[in-house]
Amino acid sequence: MDTAPASDRPDDQRQQDRSPYAEVQASAEFGELRGAHRSFAFPLTIAFVSWYLLYVLLSNYADGFMGTKVVGHVNVALVFGLAQFLSTFLIAWWYSRHAAAKLDPRAEAIKSRLDKPSTGKTPVEERP
Repeated sequence: MDTAPASDRPDDQRQQDRSPYAEVQASAEFGELRGAHRSFAFPLTIAFVSWYLLYVLLSNYADGFMGTKVVGHVNVALVFGLAQFLSTFLIAWWYSRHAAAKLDPRAEAIKSRLDKPSTGKTPVEERP
């Protein structure tokens, strides 16, 4: 059993010690999957949090505006509050479509390579 730290081992031995998961994580394909997720999730998260904070700030500091009647006893605050629920469901629906179209096929391709019976090569080396 080798007790030397990984950084003290020769490069070829360090390569053998890498798990298939570490190889996949280092692959360009996994980087593309992460990029596809991040390019959708981060901007949408920022937009939703901004929208939510706008609602909270208006509720606290713009009483007159939020109390403006729209129809009957329905005011702007109620409309904005209901729009929060609507936007949450729309984002969830939109993300599920995005994931099904762009993320799931890439993730399935990576998973299928990991699930292949081992041929002595790492899953990344087995790519066509």
